[in-house]
Amino acid sequence: MEISTASEAANHELVLAFGRLQGAANRLEYILGRALEQECGISHLMYEVLLILGRAGAEGLPMRAVAQEQVLTTGGVTRLVDRMEAAGLVERLDDPSDRRGRLLRLTPRGEETAVRASRVHVENIRRYFVEPLPESDRARFAEDLRILSHSARDALPRLR
Repeated sequence: MEISTASEAANHELVLAFGRLQGAANRLEYILGRALEQECGISHLMYEVLLILGRAGAEGLPMRAVAQEQVLTTGGVTRLVDRMEAAGLVERLDDPSDRRGRLLRLTPRGEETAVRASRVHVENIRRYFVEPLPESDRARFAEDLRILSHSARDALPRLR
């Protein structure tokens, strides 16, 4: 379908569908992020970093890997990690495989915060993200989101 007017553009089914996805994601980010801030004292982005480091295990991850996983610049991840380190959630260590590199890992407080925040987050996901959907559609919807996420990830340029 050729778009020749602003009205056609605004009402195009693909534009509307993507707008609904973006709107839902933005609203859910606000609702769920605000709950994490109010109940756990961390931002949603901090929570995501805690999860990334939780997946990495005790050895931690290079800061570069955290930046790539969150699509942040190295400066952006440094500022975020500075705040998380000041809060006692993470620690930086020398990377034994890279003299110039630093590893990032959870502290015991970071581990505790990740668990507490996840309990809050899971309940809010259930309430605002899962329960509004028909039960018969939930598994397919989750799989479709996984496919979209991986497709978008694979289309991104690698950060340096």
